[in-house]
Amino acid sequence: MSILIFADIRVQIPSRFPKSRLSPRRGHDPPEKENARPDDQGEWPSWCIFGNTSTNKCAGGRQVETRYGGANVAITFGRALKAGELCHALGVEIGSTDLDSQNIPAIETILGCSLGLVIVEASTHTVRLIHYTLKEYLSDNTDLFHSPHSAIAEVCLTYLNFQSIRDLSPIADWSPQVTPLLEYASGYWGTHARRHITGNVNTLALRLLNGFEKHISSRMLLSHRRDNYIGLHGSDSTGFTGLHGIAYLGIVGIAVSLLEMRKWDLGATDVEGNTALLWAARRGHEAMVKMLLAREDVAPNTANKNGQTPLSSAAQDGYEGIAEMLLERWDVTPNTQDESCRTPLLWAASLGHENIAKMLLKRRDLAPDIPDQFGRTPLSWAAELARGDTIKMLLNRGDVSPNAPDKDGLTPLVWAALKGFEGGLRILLEREDINPNTADKDGLTPLCWAARKGSMANMERLLKRRDVNPNIADKSGRTPLSWAAGGGNQGTLMTLLKRGDVTLDTGDKVGQTPLAWAAKNGQAGSASMLLGREGVPPDTADVHGRTPLSWAAERGYWDIVWMLLRRRDVTPGTADKNGRTPLLWAARMGRRDVVKMLLERDDVTPSTADKDGRTPFFWAVKDGHEGIAKMLLERENVTPDTADEHGRTPLSWAAEHGDKGVVRMLLEREDVTPDTADKERRTPSDPNRPVRPALSTAGLAQAFPEMAGPDYRKAAFQNQSRPGLGDLQAFE
Repeated sequence: MSILIFADIRVQIPSRFPKSRLSPRRGHDPPEKENARPDDQGEWPSWCIFGNTSTNKCAGGRQVETRYGGANVAITFGRALKAGELCHALGVEIGSTDLDSQNIPAIETILGCSLGLVIVEASTHTVRLIHYTLKEYLSDNTDLFHSPHSAIAEVCLTYLNFQSIRDLSPIADWSPQVTPLLEYASGYWGTHARRHITGNVNTLALRLLNGFEKHISSRMLLSHRRDNYIGLHGSDSTGFTGLHGIAYLGIVGIAVSLLEMRKWDLGATDVEGNTALLWAARRGHEAMVKMLLAREDVAPNTANKNGQTPLSSAAQDGYEGIAEMLLERWDVTPNTQDESCRTPLLWAASLGHENIAKMLLKRRDLAPDIPDQFGRTPLSWAAELARGDTIKMLLNRGDVSPNAPDKDGLTPLVWAALKGFEGGLRILLEREDINPNTADKDGLTPLCWAARKGSMANMERLLKRRDVNPNIADKSGRTPLSWAAGGGNQGTLMTLLKRGDVTLDTGDKVGQTPLAWAAKNGQAGSASMLLGREGVPPDTADVHGRTPLSWAAERGYWDIVWMLLRRRDVTPGTADKNGRTPLLWAARMGRRDVVKMLLERDDVTPSTADKDGRTPFFWAVKDGHEGIAKMLLERENVTPDTADEHGRTPLSWAAEHGDKGVVRMLLEREDVTPDTADKERRTPSDPNRPVRPALSTAGLAQAFPEMAGPDYRKAAFQNQSRPGLGDLQAFE
């Protein structure tokens, strides 16, 4: 009789396999699917299938006698199987007390009996199908197989009940080479048994679960969880009994039989403090929870070491049915806090489980305003997540404080404004006892947050409140108008400007006005709107002496520079406290268009030096902006040879950087002294001056004679033999 075993695994297939090789039984051709696609991970779902008979003709045409086999069986595995796992699974004889190594087939035998449909990946030793279309065919023809899940459950349970497995210590090092099926059998037998239970499966499961806490599979089942189990070390027992295990797996039929075997303590906990009821609740097994709650000796409020109860677990994970069953019992406490001080209501509110929150709020003994470790209440969480129904339910209670701040000073209204959610903020503002001016620890009010987030709808709703103050500044001194101007949201800015009680020129802690922030951040639209208002001074300097024009010039926002230069009340030559003018900033940063606009002004002096003695031309040369340097040299009132406080001249920097064009421009001028020494007595052609490899004294000397005369030739070559610049070629 043919045996077909298939496993749900993932493989990558480069091309389609011929249809003729995909027929597991005569008359059943797989469907053609030309548009088949891989999943989102780029992998093709597949099945693992092989066939064998008691005398099956395998690869090469030879007859193979098999000791494993029987009736038609289909076994659905929970994950991809390794070759060793599959071989050991086939070697398990139902009803035996231990594994007979003679029963274990070689993988070559299995492959030989698979009709060429199965391969083993060399890199992972994973057994998979040759092509994804076979999986599709098997999925569409489930009538080919009979009771696959109970079959694999029997195999797994028989394996786990083998004496050699039961003799393993729970804390022993597990060797996949010796017991390759142990990990799969421990982690997946319940998955298959839950889908189909037979009498034999029930009997085998009861045998395993009796004394389960001392069985190695109890530890492996817990390790199989995605979130891992942290109490697995330091003891030969997990405290994870058979009752815990069957509650974890959620198999009610086996649980009923287990409870009839002997008296169990339903309040018993494992090493992490979990009861059977808590495990059932954490895993979302409603039927198991219902069965356990029907018993008089159940402990519905027992918390584990993390403070988690069955109710808080259901609220956290959104298991509505379980939460409803628990809340129907008046001996279930709804206000228990876990280690993070969160109640079931806090979990439901913070994770958006509104139906569970509604159930909890119907309890008269509920305390709805208990904060967590961060001082946040359920209303705070609901406001952040814009859970409108939960917000309404909480506000309808008389025992909820709508203005309660958390440890960072954020009230529910501040959270709603911070996140930009319109619905939550609208519901909160309908309450007259909501304070719209409450600020967080940084001094940011809901109005500041609305301006900062650019939420015009929230801004308008807040400004409709008569008790809102639009001029409250945060701890950095920034008002809502400052945030709106700097953020560039012209809608929120216009909304504020329409009010007659908004102060337009309030500076922050460093004296920067809303216009300065707009200029600094390149918000031309905001700058235009502010400059169109009468009460906005355009030339206010901050504590560093920087004006809006200074900021716009430095950052190259030529459109804002143009708007400011059109104003008669703007002085374009104003220097900051470091002596730097808007022209100097533009030249230093390489803002060519801004430099051009400023140089067109008669009231701009291009030779104004900063406190270090550096002019706009000096900075343009020093930072390598040759085009701007040339533009400045075209002005008659530019001094090209001004030295800074260190005695360095523009030619000195051009020579060091190897800027040939600038050197030539400077040496063509009569007002440039080419051999000026700095305070360290170094001239532009000094070979000890650190330069880029592109420049050499020899190259500079080749350029200098025709520009600076014979006196410089001697200076240029006087130390040419010294190391440093002598051998590098640059100019020619």
